[in-house]
Amino acid sequence: MKQEKPARVLSIAGSDSGGGAGIQADIKTITALGGYAMTAITALTAQNTQGVRDILPVPTAFLREQIRCVLEDLGADAIKTGMLGGGDEIQCVCEEISRYRTMYGACPVVVDPVMVAKGGASLLAEAALSGLKTRLFPLATVLTPNLPEAEKLTGMTVTSVEHMRLAAQTLRAESGAAVLVKGGHLAGETLVDVLLDDCGFKEFYDTRIATRHTHGTGCTLASALATGLAQKLPLRRAVEQARLYVRQAILAAPGLGGGAGPLWHAHRWYEKPV
Repeated sequence: MKQEKPARVLSIAGSDSGGGAGIQADIKTITALGGYAMTAITALTAQNTQGVRDILPVPTAFLREQIRCVLEDLGADAIKTGMLGGGDEIQCVCEEISRYRTMYGACPVVVDPVMVAKGGASLLAEAALSGLKTRLFPLATVLTPNLPEAEKLTGMTVTSVEHMRLAAQTLRAESGAAVLVKGGHLAGETLVDVLLDDCGFKEFYDTRIATRHTHGTGCTLASALATGLAQKLPLRRAVEQARLYVRQAILAAPGLGGGAGPLWHAHRWYEKPV
């Protein structure tokens, strides 16, 4: 019997030499969920579980060549963006996404507005913030900011579920995209993520897992969400699947490194009953 072709997901993001986040996490996640992962690397990082030591940006012309080379031959059923670096990179990515959509039609785009690494290193130039909001966000199908990112993007203080809802409303009004505000930075033992889409608000609840091994959770969630959308899942179902996959990956974390350790992306995956 002929095997059905897997959904194709292009990740445009930075490389994590420690393997826990960025392109490496995206490839593992997309593969584990049955998709076919392709990449366009925006920057190389020297990092481990304890932080980022150095960053080497990829020249914009070469970033463009990676994206165009992949899309012209292999194509994509969804695109995910992560660490982009600066304004030139953002402009390049926007131009290539628009070009692909013009040539081949609609394609879901998951934008993870990566700004700061878990260890505190800046991953987005301050001057690039405007381009991120005005150029890339309007191309997005869904945005996935965590609380510090939501604060930076809206200028609000986000310390409660009600604040998360207000931040989601602001970002949706500015971009037109669905917005998933991730609540992992909230205090307390109950975790909540807030989604605002065409159907209104939906909140997703879970209990906090007591662990330091959470490096790459944002990248993993965004790439899992992109994979679900590439596989034609409705947005809310794709969010449910992505959250469950990330939770299981945290629970299965191998306990590596002396800092914020990586997840275990290759855990035995199962789909949550509908």
